[in-house]
Amino acid sequence: MAQLPPIPNREDWPTGLSEQLEPLVRRVLAPNASPYTFTGTQTYIVGAGAEVAVIDPGPDDTGVAGHADTNGAGHVDAILKAVGDARIVAIVCTHTHRDHSPASRPLQAATGAPIIGCAPLALVDDGPRADAAFDADYMPDRVLSDGERLSGDGWTLEAVATPGHTSNHLCYSVLESGALFTGDHVMGWSTSVVSPPDGDMAAYMASLQKLYDREDRVLYPAHGPQIDNPRQLVRGMLGHRRQRERQILRLLEEAGPQHIPDFVAAMYKGLDERLHGAAGRSVLAHLIDLERQGRVAVRGEQWMIQT
Repeated sequence: MAQLPPIPNREDWPTGLSEQLEPLVRRVLAPNASPYTFTGTQTYIVGAGAEVAVIDPGPDDTGVAGHADTNGAGHVDAILKAVGDARIVAIVCTHTHRDHSPASRPLQAATGAPIIGCAPLALVDDGPRADAAFDADYMPDRVLSDGERLSGDGWTLEAVATPGHTSNHLCYSVLESGALFTGDHVMGWSTSVVSPPDGDMAAYMASLQKLYDREDRVLYPAHGPQIDNPRQLVRGMLGHRRQRERQILRLLEEAGPQHIPDFVAAMYKGLDERLHGAAGRSVLAHLIDLERQGRVAVRGEQWMIQT
């Protein structure tokens, strides 16, 4: 996680408009820009014929401004306008943070389309969260496992299980074009928050490696610009996480036992203060992973090298 970049000019990232990205893919940006969502949640429409799928329908209109759970008023209407006369045959969710899945319900009510994709997840957290809260009302009609497919007129989506950011996170590959929708697992504007207890750093690293081993042509994240150099970016993300792990161990070796805010202050110099909580959650995820490896220990809220 780096210093938060400024949200780009709205003229370059218009909300509510259908933007053609390639023959089988259109994008509609939700009006929920925030420090955690960048320009907002990007909903993707897959298909150019009579049947389409909608990926990550986004927030509904009951959110709170300034967070990932920002008001999504008008977004479902914008999706329906973009779809036009085509029939939505699948409403597909990558995971169940509230900036991704709540609009699945009003979109289903308007179209009758099934909600398909990630499993539901209801979680009682172990402390304050810094990323979006989970959508406890998400109820899919069909849950996809790794490698399962769904298809429509001229397109096929394949689920790619990528736990880590959340335990139920899925990416989706368009087999006809080599595009991969990466949700929050890989983004071009920032690294993903990994927030225990559901977020798991070991699982996240394994999922990054899984994407690195693939040969996708382009990545379409839920937030930020498309990624035209997938393996190069993912390799850099793997290296970044390994560097953070080394920073943690070096700090403990040189400065002795530390609390989470101590790590954030030392490791994230210049980070936007609004993201300090998110950084702390990712530090905690690294520490839990290192504890499982037997390299660090914790007493109360203080972490130290395992001796």
